[in-house]
Parts: sequence; structure tokens; C-alpha cells
Amino acid sequence: MLPQQDISKLRKVQSRSISPENFDGSKGGGGRATEGTGAECAIDLGVGWKVSPSVDIAGRSTFELAKIDGPGKITHIWLTTHRDHWRSLVLRAYWDGSEEPAVEVPLGDFFANGWGRFAQVSSAMIAANPHGGFNSYWPMPFSQAARITVENLVENQATLYYQVSYESYENPEEVAGAGYFHAQYRRSNPLPDRQTHPILTGIQGQGHYVGTYLAWGVNSPGWWGEGEIKFYLDGDTEQADGSWPTIAGTGTEDYFGGAWNFDVPGQGYTEYNTPYLGMPQVIRPDGLYHSQQRFGLYRWHILDPIHFQQDLTVDIQALGWRSRHRYNPLRDDIASTSYFYLDRPAAKRPEFPSADELELAGEPMEPLS
Repeated sequence: MLPQQDISKLRKVQSRSISPENFDGSKGGGGRATEGTGAECAIDLGVGWKVSPSVDIAGRSTFELAKIDGPGKITHIWLTTHRDHWRSLVLRAYWDGSEEPAVEVPLGDFFANGWGRFAQVSSAMIAANPHGGFNSYWPMPFSQAARITVENLVENQATLYYQVSYESYENPEEVAGAGYFHAQYRRSNPLPDRQTHPILTGIQGQGHYVGTYLAWGVNSPGWWGEGEIKFYLDGDTEQADGSWPTIAGTGTEDYFGGAWNFDVPGQGYTEYNTPYLGMPQVIRPDGLYHSQQRFGLYRWHILDPIHFQQDLTVDIQALGWRSRHRYNPLRDDIASTSYFYLDRPAAKRPEFPSADELELAGEPMEPLS
């Protein structure tokens, strides 16, 4: 529950939910399926007994997960699929008839599981539970319509279980003053020499930044998290003497609420989960397929959103150490997901990567089914 919500307050709204057992979320429309992925399992029981719990998404196709007409707010998304699909299924969300998505992120990265290997995430906004039960509690309001899709970028068929819960309003005033929810993905693989990783670039409008997830792959020995994250607000990138941020962090582990290399003496890198920040995943080298260290980190700006009135750019440095106590610019594999609210349903975003560009190197390849 967000801090400003009062769970005891009675409200004249309608609760609805979309799933393979009720594709349009209609009142009294659930559990009526006569065919679906569970039809053979329910052959002795009949209609109403889990006939359609999931959908099969064909290779190279897009499935419409939810389509909602009228004002409302998505309050919870749960879904799951095999981990092989966490980087090859792309989650998109469109608000109020926009042809451009506000959300465009690989499924696993959106739910803070960017490495195709499960990590328990126990936070206020995202929960990932064994073994790949993905939950989002990001509020997603809209005044006219909402549409959520999942695209399968590869040839393999993917089976997806899902439920999208939302509030339906009679009056658009229920969402007056609310920003549209956005999420963008970027990957630098590897990060070019002496360049920063762009998390957001040139977002126009009024809004507030609410979260960062990083899937960070280390391509060299030694410590990797000295780099600073920087937020350029409302003209910071166009100052007379150059581009200088209003908000500058002091180090990667500092931004994610840790310290001293996340190194607990005797334990080394130590995973942690808290409501608003954490490092739930540390993948240690095994000398074979997983030869480099990889990390998953999240930071939700719920109690401390970063407000902007005109524009926003965010980037992060990758720095380690070299001889004579000098910083060493790194060329790591960094994939970021940014979460923010904006006064418009579409924003500037990069061209989305191909399936090959999203692929996780070092994973044993499995044959097509």
C-alpha cells in the first residue's frame, strides 16, 4: 500500500480483473470457458474447473493481454512464464488510445529479474516469488482506455499465465491530476569506453521519476560500483557552461542503499531486499557458462520521487579501480529499466533492441521445441 492511501476509506468504484478465465474482465464473466489450455485436464469436471488458466503465444506474434475501455487504474499485475522467455517476451502498455507504448520492457527486467535466473524480490512495488511468480503494484491510471500486450520475439511458443486487476470508474475525475505510468529499457553491451550508460534521455513534460532496476554484468575483475548516477532536470543539459546535473549521486552502491562494495566480511557480496531498495541477485562465477559476476539491483523512489517540470535525463557511470588508487572506466554489460510518471501517454524512447541484442551471453542454448 502506498503511504498516501487509506485502506479504510470506502469508495464508489468497481473492481475488475482480466485473465484467461475472463478475457475482457466483464462482470460475472469469469470461469465460463469451454476451451483452453486446461480443457483436457478438466475433462472429468467440466465448465468452471480451470478450463482456461493460461494462453499460448505463438513465436513471432503479439498477444493482447488486456483491453479496458473507460477511466480506471490498474492496481496489480501478476504473471508467470518459463524463465527461457523472460528476455524474449516484451511487455508493452498503451494509455488513452496512444499508438506509442508508455511501457516497453522485457518481461523479466520489468519484474527485476533480468538475468533469466530467478531472484526473490520482496519490495513494495515489485514482488518476484518462487519460481517466477511476478507481481507489480505500480498504480497505472488512465482516463479513457488502457491496452497491454506481450510480444514474443523468437520462434518458440511461450505459455503465459496472467491476471490484471484494476478499478473501473464512472467519472474520469477519479484520475484527475494523475500522471501516466511509463517504463523504458536500455542496454549497453558493452558500455563504450569512457561513456555513461543512458537510463533516460530527453524526456519532455512534467512528471516524477519513481524507480530504477539494473541488471549489471561485470566484464573485468575487481570492484565495479564507484560510478555516480546523475539526474538532469529542467534544462540542466543545456546550461551555458555545459551539461551538469542537479542531483548527483556518490556511487552505485550508495544509490541502491548499500555501502562498502556490498561486502559483508566473511560473506562477500550479500543479497538484500527492503521495501524500496535492494540487491536481490548476485550471480557468482562458476568457471563455465557463468564466467562473470552479475547483479540485479532496484531502487524505488516512492517516499522520495524526483520531480521535474519540463524535462529529464538520467545516466550512470561504470567505474572500478586501477593502480595508484585511480578510477578505472569500465566496459560492462548494463541493462536498465526506468519507471516514471508523466503528464502525457507517450514519451521519447529508444529503438527497442532485437532478440539477439537482448540475448544473455553464456547461457547454454536449448533446442527449439
